[in-house]
Amino acid sequence: MPTKSPQPLHFMSIRDAARLIKKRDLSPVELTRAFLDRIDKVDKKTKAYITLTADSALAEARAAEAEILHGRYRGPLHGIPLAHKDLFDTRDIRTTAQSRVHEHRVPAIDSTVISRLKQVGSVMLGKLAMYEFAMGGPTTPFLEQPRNPWNLAYTTSGSSSGSGAAVAAGLCMGSLGSDTGGSIRGPASYCGIVGLKPTYGLISRYGVFPLSWSLDHAGPMTWTVEDCAYMLQAIAGHDPKDPTTSRAPVPDYSKSLREDIKGMVVGIPSHYFFTSKGGADAEAIAIVKKAVTSLEDMGAKIEDVKIPSLEHVNVSNFVILSAEAFAYHLPNFKTQPQNYGDNFLNRVYLGGVFSGADYVQAQRARSRLQREFAQALEKVDVIVSPTSSSPPVPFEKFSATTIAVTPSFTSPYNQTGMPALSLPCGFNKNKMPVGLQIAAKPFDEPTVFRIAYAWQQHAQLYNNRPPV
Repeated sequence: MPTKSPQPLHFMSIRDAARLIKKRDLSPVELTRAFLDRIDKVDKKTKAYITLTADSALAEARAAEAEILHGRYRGPLHGIPLAHKDLFDTRDIRTTAQSRVHEHRVPAIDSTVISRLKQVGSVMLGKLAMYEFAMGGPTTPFLEQPRNPWNLAYTTSGSSSGSGAAVAAGLCMGSLGSDTGGSIRGPASYCGIVGLKPTYGLISRYGVFPLSWSLDHAGPMTWTVEDCAYMLQAIAGHDPKDPTTSRAPVPDYSKSLREDIKGMVVGIPSHYFFTSKGGADAEAIAIVKKAVTSLEDMGAKIEDVKIPSLEHVNVSNFVILSAEAFAYHLPNFKTQPQNYGDNFLNRVYLGGVFSGADYVQAQRARSRLQREFAQALEKVDVIVSPTSSSPPVPFEKFSATTIAVTPSFTSPYNQTGMPALSLPCGFNKNKMPVGLQIAAKPFDEPTVFRIAYAWQQHAQLYNNRPPV
């Protein structure tokens, strides 16, 4: 298979690479080697990988190439090099959740999502860094945290920190992340990529380390919207091993990738997402407001909507998350507390302080939030906002206290279970990315993709690559 590519292979999108592979103009083996070379040169700076599986990746690429040459092409992920957050179980490959608690753990099975990506012929380059057990960051006592490819002094946000850094830096073509309060969308926003938290129940979490059973989501992180749709297509759908998954049929997400959004109604909860009250970043809000104006110029109608219960989301999300996380980790807290990092312990130990009444009240607040969003979405097609209320910061300026008290723009959608996607919409004065967040009714990922793709094609920000 000769290569016919006008750009470096490590900066190709999945869509473009897949078209060449299908025509036999690009070799999966050559593509995989290009990424392994890129990792060797760059990851000493970005520190995105925990475990690199170079030998097995090349074996998978050779197998994909042989199948394609014999006419057995499996689809747009066949021969595509991916890498995944280190909380997805991978058979015979170490899976640590970036914690000394599981430093030497090697699963005997694949998580369902990893198995499904294997079934469509993808290549796995390795496992990526993260916050400890998807919460204890931005530094951990076990292995270093990734650096932001746009500025290596800056954090990537978390907890899917390695996934954000790897996709942005051209160290893989896509990644699986997890999201309990914004852990896919936060790194997507900070690293200038696309990240989708799908509808609760659309993606199996079997074989995935839990943080909070009722808030956890798994989802794709990619360079473009269409790449995100391809990954979602491969992993979505009912799994008998995960009773929370829906039996609803999975649509063809690629059909929603249209540039026309005329007549669509965009809801703006300006009282919460578009005010700097509470410490939200005014510059990011202004950048997103310009994007909203562009959506209106493209034919969408903009309507202000009210979601009164948003004022309680920080508290309700933290109570639910930390209480459920404390319950999961309690056996290990009793037997090996020394193997946990302080950042994780300081947050999750609070879950043992909350009472049953506190947890019930948080769930009641969550129910009100769900009802209010459902009412708003009777009048609008999507809700649009900034992804993050705080901008990317250098490691030395990170403050857990600041993050805790500023409003969360991502956790409302963990509580409602709605699909929510982040994609780039500009850069701030420090030349760091700003994310635009788009959310819709449960299982209405097609509408999210339609708006996101239209904005992406209008803005063309995917042509910008980080300097690393």
